[in-house]
Amino acid sequence: MRVDFLGLEAFLCIAERGSFHRAAAHLNLSQTALSHRMKKLEDDLGLKLLARTTRQVTLTPTGVELLPKARRMMDEITSSFEQLRLRGKERQEHISIACLPTIASIYLPRILGGFLEDYRDVRVRILDHSASEIIDHVRNGEVEFGISIVSSMAMDLEITPLFKESFVLACPKSHPLAKGDAATWQDLEGEPLIRIGTLTGNRILIDDALGSRRESLLWRYEVRHIATAINMVQAGLGLTVLPEFALGASRASDIVAVPIRNPSVVRTIGIIMRKGIPLSPPAEALCALVMREFRQEKPVRSSRKPADADHLDSETGSAA
Repeated sequence: MRVDFLGLEAFLCIAERGSFHRAAAHLNLSQTALSHRMKKLEDDLGLKLLARTTRQVTLTPTGVELLPKARRMMDEITSSFEQLRLRGKERQEHISIACLPTIASIYLPRILGGFLEDYRDVRVRILDHSASEIIDHVRNGEVEFGISIVSSMAMDLEITPLFKESFVLACPKSHPLAKGDAATWQDLEGEPLIRIGTLTGNRILIDDALGSRRESLLWRYEVRHIATAINMVQAGLGLTVLPEFALGASRASDIVAVPIRNPSVVRTIGIIMRKGIPLSPPAEALCALVMREFRQEKPVRSSRKPADADHLDSETGSAA
């Protein structure tokens, strides 16, 4: 049978105050409504819990037996609700998100400025990590949502695409390939190349697009971080292929980004969250601002704009 919590509440309140009148006032009920609750509880149990006269209310032997058990039960329920309430309050005051470093550094400051206009007291924790780490953070509930490379293979996650970006060739301004409007993968044969990571999301996209053709390229160096690859290009050690967004907002004068054709390689950036798990109100508001930002203004891109390694960080990690 179902536990009659309203009846138990009425029973405890009457037992502790010794009066229907005082109990009704405490519960903000009429004495008639309180009597109906008690009658329903006693009818469900098939036992009398209270002995009521015109002058006083006393507990029956069954009521005496039930009283300490009912107190423990209600205390446990009250404690559990209080813990949940505190957890909910903390969720309203603190949110965590994960984001690719370039997006975090370029776009989040402006987005957070708008967010804090309405949520000034909310603390925001930002994990500016790699694509694979972002997926893990979302899946284990460490963050409410992530902004990262998206994949149709993430069946357990809810994905909202934001924009697409092409991969480009980063090379010194003095390099012959920097003079043309675009480069092909065939143009890169024989050139010393720097690739990012062994099992990174960017690496997987490039390898899948090139197929067996990737074996004809001279991958002389392999690094983990975008900044390292850019610094190596600046040092004249080779060329690298990176997402356009990672280069488009940079300022150095010695590295340019050249479009790559035949084939072009594109990745999709989007919002990732756990399927079926609602966001807290502050996180939902921040997520809406992120979507509005990228719908109103396309990411800063310029295939001919120089790149500054000092403003880049790691975005490596396998995309789910």
